[in-house]
Amino acid sequence: MKKIAWITDSTCGLSQEFIKQHNIHVLPMIVNINDISYREDIDITKEEVYELLKLHGEGAKTSQPNFGEFVTLYEKLKTEYDCGIAIHASSALTGTYQSSISASEMAGFPVEVIDSKIGSYALGKMISNGIELQEQGKSYEEMVQILRTYPNQTEMYLLPENLEQLKKSGRVSTTQAVFANLLSINLILTFDDGKVIVHEKIRSKKKAARRIFQVVEKAISEHKVKEICILHAGVKEKAEKWKSELEQMHQSIQFKVETLVPVAGVHTGFGTMSVAWLKSK
Repeated sequence: MKKIAWITDSTCGLSQEFIKQHNIHVLPMIVNINDISYREDIDITKEEVYELLKLHGEGAKTSQPNFGEFVTLYEKLKTEYDCGIAIHASSALTGTYQSSISASEMAGFPVEVIDSKIGSYALGKMISNGIELQEQGKSYEEMVQILRTYPNQTEMYLLPENLEQLKKSGRVSTTQAVFANLLSINLILTFDDGKVIVHEKIRSKKKAARRIFQVVEKAISEHKVKEICILHAGVKEKAEKWKSELEQMHQSIQFKVETLVPVAGVHTGFGTMSVAWLKSK
């Protein structure tokens, strides 16, 4: 049986315990807040990022790992493993996917690199499912074939607290943000083929949250979703409240709460709420 290395970046949202338990190789994304750069999950925790964003959110930025880090990792892995499976954040939003492909070729280490077309919980779920397939005795080729179907089976919806950080990051135009703020419009964002798009514009925050609950209900009924993750950008109490409400509405579904990965939260802002899942077939 081939010895397989699992590779990803810190947008995966997996816990440090799970990463260590399964020896997953994670390249850290960079978060820059108040002109100081931090390697996600190494120099700073997700929770600490959001504490800083509350105080210094303006101008916060993110960047991908240095290409040399990819090459160094793959040079090391080829001495320990037969091949690898790498799943990265959406290639429409970051260059980690392409860097991973280029670095594996440069290092001469065979890696199947998969564009998740998303990030956070859904990306982590792809990896945990892949490890389950490995534990079931699936071959390398079988695992890759199944994993490559996952990017089109994910959904994620985000409700930013306000549009200021989206405006600063270029995710919405200044004109859009000004008019939306004047009219008290809330944007629900989603992913479409790896790109973040506006799913709906809704007048009040309460109605926007209710609309997301409706989207969750539809996913449960249409796609037989069994597990849904509620993600938050530094507002855990609010996420737990959503969880409690959704559990009362859908008692057969497993709901979990996670912190939204900072590279997403930096662009959508402190206080962002989100839901995500991997559809069942």
